[in-house]
Order: sequence, then structure tokens, then C-alpha cells
Amino acid sequence: MRLRTVTAALVCALTLSACEAYDLPLPGSPVDEDQSFEITAEFEDVLNLVPRSPVMVNDVTVGEVIELERTGWNAAVRLRIQDDVELPENVIADIRQTSLLGEKYISLEAPPDGEASGELSDGDAIPLSRTGRNPELEEVLGALAFLLNGGGIGQMKTITTEINKVFDGRQDRIRHVLGELETLVGGLDEQKEDIIGAMEAMNGLAKTLNQEKQTVVTAIDEFGPAVKVLADQHDGLMDMLRALDRLGVVGTRVINATKDDLLADLRHLQPILREIAKADEQIPEALGLLISFPFPIESNDIVHGDYANTSIVFSFDFDNVYKNFLGGEDKGGDSPLPDLPGLPELPELPELPGVPQVPGAPKPPKAPDVPGLPELLGRSSADTASSSSTTSSATDLRELLGGGRA
Repeated sequence: MRLRTVTAALVCALTLSACEAYDLPLPGSPVDEDQSFEITAEFEDVLNLVPRSPVMVNDVTVGEVIELERTGWNAAVRLRIQDDVELPENVIADIRQTSLLGEKYISLEAPPDGEASGELSDGDAIPLSRTGRNPELEEVLGALAFLLNGGGIGQMKTITTEINKVFDGRQDRIRHVLGELETLVGGLDEQKEDIIGAMEAMNGLAKTLNQEKQTVVTAIDEFGPAVKVLADQHDGLMDMLRALDRLGVVGTRVINATKDDLLADLRHLQPILREIAKADEQIPEALGLLISFPFPIESNDIVHGDYANTSIVFSFDFDNVYKNFLGGEDKGGDSPLPDLPGLPELPELPELPGVPQVPGAPKPPKAPDVPGLPELLGRSSADTASSSSTTSSATDLRELLGGGRA
């Protein structure tokens, strides 16, 4: 009987050891399966996270871990969340501990930038880029032990001693250096935008050079033969430069020798140029007249193709001549012309022989007396009245014509 009891106890122990504790249906689940939805989160490392671990939002349990499975080199964790919990689509999942030695749980948080978008629903997945975990206590202690044992803590005293030796007696110089360094950093901060612009310009230049790489390579390849041609023409180029140097010497000597004469010529040209500048408006008009000389510009309208069409009207009114030169009266009025100003005396003309009278010809009419005419011609009225009518008329007319010519 005792053997059967021991055998039954061994069988029960082996059976219980073949299964895990969280495979058993435990009571007290925080989520009702009928009032929840499931999502999946992918982690690089889940540490010792186990099913039934809580899922919290702001330290409030809103779900639990259902299943953990390996997916490649990562772990996929299936979560069950209550229906009344609204989570953004870009939520972050992080594995944390309730205390320093407490259990693990998954914390769901809003994105750090605060820009939540969408809403998680049944079947959605949180990618690896939005999951993480806190460091373990063992990892922190191991890093501290490495720092204290194999790190630089043991060298801190030596470093401090050497720094004190460097600063000893040089406080003013080090303070000055620090002041200059502050000025340098301040200047760099003020020129930050210019520096960034220069770096962006350098980036654009590098991009352009990269795009034109083949062109640059081709230009470099073509540059080789050009350099070879210059090398072959080296002697000729040197001779040309020597000749150019001699030409410069001769030109300098000529300029120095003719400098005074050139300045004198320029001074002599100054009045001419000044007068030309004064006549700046008349010169274009004169040039325009020179083009059509001897005809005016208006004569361009005379000739049309192979023919010319113009008319010239010459008007000569004896009545106007008589009134202007002989002092006649206007037919429309009785007022005489004003007296002409006195002219200088002219030498007397020689007497002409008498004109023979033609038989039967009428005698010429006597010229009318012009007021002030004897005084104009420098003769007295008595001498004019004593001459014969024919001789007096001819003489007066000749003297009048002579005075007009003068």
C-alpha cells in the first residue's frame, strides 16, 4: 500500500514538472476575453517576461500578456487589452519593473513628440522601432563593477594631480585662454547660420561635382595633350615674352620722350573741343544738311522714284516796289511813308548827253516829286527845278539808283 502511494506521488510530480505554471488556468485575470481585443508587440529582448504579466497605461492595468513566441532573432508578444481603452496607433511599448526586484510588465505610452495619430484595433501590431526595455539590475551592477575595477576610476587621482600641476601658477593665463575661448565660441555661435550655409553650399558643390564627374574626368584627360602642346611651344613662348619685354621698354622710352609734346597738343586741342562742345546741338543739324547739299532736307519730297514733281512761283508786284522805294502812297490811304534816314553824300555823276527826241514820240512823263528826295540825294531843290525835265528825270533816276546801290 505504501509502495502504491509513493508511486502515485512520483507520477504526479513528474506530470506537474512536465508543464509550466502559467499554462494552468489561474483565476483573477484582469481582462475579460469577451470584452477585449488582441494586439502584437515585437521586442528584441523580453528578459524574463512571462505570460499573465500585466499591461499598464499610466500605472493602471488595462490588459495582460497572453503568449510569447520567437520570431527570427526577436520575440513576438501577444497582448490582450480591454475594449474601453483607447490607444493611439503610434503607441510605444516598453518592458519595465514594478520595483527594483519586482515583476516585469509592459507599459504602453504615448509617442514622445506628443503627436498621437490613429487608434489601435484588434489584430494591429507594434513594430520593433516603437518597443524597448529598461536595463536590468544585474546589468547596472555589472557596468558599475567594470567601471570600478577595470575602468579609469583608479586613474582619477593621477589625472587630478597632473591637472593641478598644469594650473599651478598659470591661473591668469588659463583664465585669459578661457576668455578667448568664450569669445571664439560666441563668434562661432553668431556665425552659425553662415557656417551652416557654407556647409550646405559645399554639399551642393560636391553633389554637382559628383554629377559632373564624367565631364571633369574628360576635361582632365583633354588637359594632358594641351599641356604637352604648351611644353612643345615653351621656347617660342619665352622668345615672345622677351620680345614683349623689349617692346615695353621701347614703348616706355617713346612715351617719356613725347610726353611733353603730347600734353601740349592736348592743351591746344582744348579750345577746339570746347567750341565743338558748345556747338553740340548745331552739329547734327549741319550734318543733316550736308547729306542733302546743295538741296534742303525738304527737297526729299520732290523726287519720287524716276520723276520730279515741283512748282516754283515767283511773285513781283511793281506797286509794292514803288511804295517801298519811291515813297508812293497806298491806294487805300493818304498817309505818306515815313522819311528815310539821311545817307552819306555820294560823289556827283558826270552829266550825260541829251537824249535826241524821236519825231512824233510823246514826251516822257515827269517823275513825281518824292518828299525829302533832294535832301536824300544831297542836292538842293532849286538846282533840281532849274534843269530840263528830261535831263532832270534821268539824272534823278540815276542818282536814285546809284544811292540804292550804295
